[in-house]
Amino acid sequence: MQSFLEKAKKIIAKNQDVIAVFEELDRTGKFKKRAYKTRVAFTIDEELFNQFRNYCKKNGINMSGKVESYLRDELKNIRKD
Repeated sequence: MQSFLEKAKKIIAKNQDVIAVFEELDRTGKFKKRAYKTRVAFTIDEELFNQFRNYCKKNGINMSGKVESYLRDELKNIRKD
């Protein structure tokens, strides 16, 4: 059986985004939105990127939204393992 401390550590690790919101409230006195977007920079194969961009244009898909969807799906798969 898990101790209270072990359970608390597990809950804290799982909910870092919520904790960050309360840390911001404590620091500034205001709630920070949980759904801010952040700009990222990484490199991917140029041909793959061009194919993906063309696919998104042809199908009226927002590239950022599609990448977010892929990331969410990947994280769900990881959590199932």
